[in-house]
Amino acid sequence: MRVLYAIQGTGNGHLSRARDIIPLLQKKNIELDILVSGTQADVGLPYPIKYQLRGWSFIFGKKGGVDMWRTYLKTNAKLLQKEIKSLPISDYDLVINDFEPVSAWACKLKNIPCVSLSHQAAVISSYSPKPKKSDLLGNLILKKYAPTTSQYGFHFQNYGDRIFTPVIRQEIRNISITNENHYTVYLPSYSDKRILKALSNIKNTHWEVFSKHNNMKSNWAHITISPIDNEVFIKSVASSKGILCGAGFETPAEALFLGKKLMVIPMKGQYEQQCNAAALKEMGVPVIKSLKTKHVEKIKSWVNDYARIEINYPDLTENIIDQLLQECNVVSIIA
Repeated sequence: MRVLYAIQGTGNGHLSRARDIIPLLQKKNIELDILVSGTQADVGLPYPIKYQLRGWSFIFGKKGGVDMWRTYLKTNAKLLQKEIKSLPISDYDLVINDFEPVSAWACKLKNIPCVSLSHQAAVISSYSPKPKKSDLLGNLILKKYAPTTSQYGFHFQNYGDRIFTPVIRQEIRNISITNENHYTVYLPSYSDKRILKALSNIKNTHWEVFSKHNNMKSNWAHITISPIDNEVFIKSVASSKGILCGAGFETPAEALFLGKKLMVIPMKGQYEQQCNAAALKEMGVPVIKSLKTKHVEKIKSWVNDYARIEINYPDLTENIIDQLLQECNVVSIIA
């Protein structure tokens, strides 16, 4: 049985989750290949990648959202079509897809089973929380970007059938948790300048900012800005007082698992993050709309508030993989 595991390479969450899923798949009685497409990730995979493709990436901006113009300029429609048509998808009996468009569309063209194992599969479920303001285009993109034949999703809570709690990577599960004198910040859609402008107004607070826009570590009074490094970031998160981040999935989930204070700022024009923010708000996590000056007082209040939410997400990843393989008629035997 040949299986292709296809992973979206825009952002770090998909690849972080894959680092735990891949070794579990390798234990099964299957022949596994790995595909990664996208250009925006800062996390690598310590496993051989069969196909490294350009795919279709959304480019982070510096004002709190996706840079649609740069996304358009970076999108090579002809190359994308070529990658879809040239991918030897018929060589595989099953494709497991984490919101990856090339393999998903190749499967659709060749009528190959393509199973979603992703956060996006849970977000589009009718059972999952949605923002008050609807976004028809954003919802359409989530549904059509990487079409699949069946879905297994991850979300902050069990919202329905085949919606499971997050994959918390072993690096996080096994790390020592401390409470030192800093807050960890990860807001990749904001420029360092905008982050500095907002956080410099909050005195007597040490901020460790991880930046997609800076390759050198620098210090500004009570603010440290560092390039993204997986190991350094994890240590900062585990030893922090709290985490200020976008309304993605993995970082907020890890913050909740570690029992850290959490505040999120959903990316503008990014429907998935708006949905995540709605779910987190229901759980009691503070959400602000942007880093504008008018919201700085809310960040100050959060810093001075000791309230936190701690959730014990069980390690069910292998059980989920076994269920997926069995329901897809793949014999699941530990080698």
